[in-house]
Amino acid sequence: MKLTIIGYWGGYPGVDEASACYLLEKNGYKLALDFGSGALSKIQKYTNVLELDAVILSHYHADHVADIGVLQHILLVQSYITGHTKKVKIYGHRENPLEFRRLDDEYTEAVEYDPNNALKIGPFFIRFLRTKHPVPCFGMRITDGKSTIVYTGDSAYQDEWIKFSKGADLLLSECNYYKGQDGTAAGHMTSEDVGHIASEADVKEVILTHLPHFGHHPQLLNETKEQFNGKIQLAKEGLIWERE
Repeated sequence: MKLTIIGYWGGYPGVDEASACYLLEKNGYKLALDFGSGALSKIQKYTNVLELDAVILSHYHADHVADIGVLQHILLVQSYITGHTKKVKIYGHRENPLEFRRLDDEYTEAVEYDPNNALKIGPFFIRFLRTKHPVPCFGMRITDGKSTIVYTGDSAYQDEWIKFSKGADLLLSECNYYKGQDGTAAGHMTSEDVGHIASEADVKEVILTHLPHFGHHPQLLNETKEQFNGKIQLAKEGLIWERE
């Protein structure tokens, strides 16, 4: 199982970068986790978009879905140029019906996931956790039967993350606030929150993502290390995490 960071900013992309998007690959199957602003431009550095099999969305805030429209458009244009007709499946929840319907297009297929049940997408099995966020959002525990990644999507701290993340090989966690700040109202976590979850859940490794547009990002790393003594990295474009 191979994970490549495509975009890692919260809210909006930095210059020549992208907001939330992560490419997950296994045995030739390619699944994007979220598809935020700038994702289409950046993902083409790491894969042919026409080889993308599916996208799964944690929620419908723009920094996680903004490039779905341009994904649909590139598939349309490429159908004229190359004759490509493969539909990309886009998995989303239906708690925002209008947003869900927008996922359906001539070259994309909207597929509803039920957050109360496990989902199989290609070689991946996914379970969901409702997060603490201003809109319906679902974190994901993803396994290929050998390794496990927990992706938080957007969420304020909740104790449920500890059980949900237990023993994961990787915690890909949002970290939009620094130690001592309070992200509860905004629906985001601090470095302390992530470190506490990682330590209590005994995860093997952490990547901090959905990073803020203020402060000094290495500070987030150091603050998380106060709580968790395992391997921690800051997300950056092109960062690869891989397990056999």
